[in-house]
Amino acid sequence: MKIKTFVFNPFQLNTFVVYDDSKSAIIIDAGNSNESENAELFDYISEENLTIEGLYYTHAHVDHIIGNNAIITKYGIKAYASIHSDLFFDNAEGHAKSLGFSLDNLIKPETTIKDGDTVKFGNSSLKVIYAPGHADGSICFYSKDDMFIIVGDVLFRESIGRTDLPTGDFDLLARSIIDKLYVLPSGVKVLSGHGPSTTIGHEKTNNPFVSISEQL
Repeated sequence: MKIKTFVFNPFQLNTFVVYDDSKSAIIIDAGNSNESENAELFDYISEENLTIEGLYYTHAHVDHIIGNNAIITKYGIKAYASIHSDLFFDNAEGHAKSLGFSLDNLIKPETTIKDGDTVKFGNSSLKVIYAPGHADGSICFYSKDDMFIIVGDVLFRESIGRTDLPTGDFDLLARSIIDKLYVLPSGVKVLSGHGPSTTIGHEKTNNPFVSISEQL
C-alpha cells in the first residue's frame, strides 16, 4: 500500500489517502477546510488516477471531519465511522461555528464500523481496532502486511491524545494504548492525526505518558 499525507486546516490535521497498485483508494479523516485544500487533495487524486472507495474516520472531532461534505459530494461515496461517534456528529455544526468553521447540513456517515472489522479496497485490507479514551468512537486502521497503523489522536510521537474533552478518559486511553497498540510488533509505523510518524517500539520505551518495557 501507498500512503499520501496532507496537512490541513489550522489544527494541522493529517489527512491520509491510502491506495495500492489497483488504484483503488480510501481517505482517512477529512481535514480539508477550504477551496485551496480541497483542490490540493482532489488534484492529487486525479493526477494519480485513483478511485476513491470510501471515507473513513478515526474519530469525529471537528478538525477530522471538516472536509466531510466536500469529499462525499465530489466522489459520491459513503462515509464510515464508529457508532460511538454519533455524539460528535450530532453536535458538530455548533462546535464548528465556535471554532470559526462552517459545517452546515453535515452529511452524517451512513455506515458504522466496529472493532475487528476489515476495511477492503482494491487488493488491500485494513483491520479496525477500537481504541477509546481520547474520544468515544476512536478507531485505528492496521495493516499487518505493510506494518503501519493509522491511529488518529490516540497516540502521538512521545505523546498521547487529550483526555480533557467530552468522553475523554486518561485511564481508558492508557489501557487502549497498552492493550491494543503496544501488543503490535515494535517495527509497526504509527501514523498519527497530528505531527510526525513514530513506531510502536519507540513509544513503548520513550513515551512519557504511557511507556512499558520492550520485554513486556
